[in-house]
Amino acid sequence: MTATKGLEGIVATTSSISSIIDGVLTYRGIDIDDLAENATFEEVAYLLWYGKLPNAAELEQLIKDFNTYAPIPKAVIEQLKLYPKDANSMAALRTAVSCLALYDEEANDMTPESNLRKAIKLQAQIPTIIAAFARIREGKEPVAPKQSQSIAENFLYMLIGTEPDKVAVQALDTALVLHADHELNASTFAARVTVATLSDIYSGVVSAIGALKGPLHGGANEAVMAMLEDIGTVDNVDSYVHDKMAKKQLIMGFGHRVYKNGDPRAKHLQKMSQELGKITGNMNWYDMSIKIEDIVTGEKGLKPNVDFYSASVYTSLEIPRDLFTPIFAISRASGWTAHILEQFDNNRLIRPRAEYTGPVNQKYVSIENR
Repeated sequence: MTATKGLEGIVATTSSISSIIDGVLTYRGIDIDDLAENATFEEVAYLLWYGKLPNAAELEQLIKDFNTYAPIPKAVIEQLKLYPKDANSMAALRTAVSCLALYDEEANDMTPESNLRKAIKLQAQIPTIIAAFARIREGKEPVAPKQSQSIAENFLYMLIGTEPDKVAVQALDTALVLHADHELNASTFAARVTVATLSDIYSGVVSAIGALKGPLHGGANEAVMAMLEDIGTVDNVDSYVHDKMAKKQLIMGFGHRVYKNGDPRAKHLQKMSQELGKITGNMNWYDMSIKIEDIVTGEKGLKPNVDFYSASVYTSLEIPRDLFTPIFAISRASGWTAHILEQFDNNRLIRPRAEYTGPVNQKYVSIENR
């Protein structure tokens, strides 16, 4: 046996949920460009779970279910109030999602019907948790979700406490579509490994959140914004980027393990970043991003990934930087749960081997002779 570091190039399972072939991302065979330009996030969630786009009645029922399940137990709200005000937002989300299982009487019901219902519950409740935590740490009371609203609209409403701008809702909804699934990424793989033991769906999503928290996965968008804030203005971009290059330091938001000719999602976020910059009257973040891309792509051949422009999009929406990755989790919950359901449908324990590189032919030495 020979190890492959990072499992790069290893095909670990089969899946009919999403694909990345020749640089083209599809959900259930539909090109991401088509979905980003035409579909709502609710339609995409339905597509990932059921394998087809919903008709009008099916979409209406799913939105109704999301609205029904969006409120979280009062006990979870009270626990959120006990978290440190400076707690890592992804750690808070991870803990709160784990708590949800304690208040769901179906948590350990492994029937397909129950698991699908729990997938819908989780998709509905994760935005409520994030918005509640964000308000609580600012000394504000959580805002209850409204009925008959999309997930994007409801999240922004619960976060800011007032009706969100339609442009902001549309931008966030498109971002959710773009982040919904991405084949066998690290967090999705973590979720499938967990539930392959026949652990419950909550455990699978908690594992996924733990993986998404890392700066080499979901946390990359926060690192991009930290970089932009550190640079400050367009005039500082050239010296900053070239200094990083000279020191062989990583420039966040560029390159991808799977995409060699650019992330197909990035162009949609770039367009949104530009549009939001014009609407808000602040083009600084967009202009800096464009100049960074010109240098890095021109001199290193690396192209921006989905994290690069999502940073300026969320900032233009006045979303705090440490909520970028939790918002990623709102979207990816649809993909995680779709993969969990698929794993349950045709399960086999995921148990790879390791290439041993340690010492051999060792003997036990009694403690008095060590």
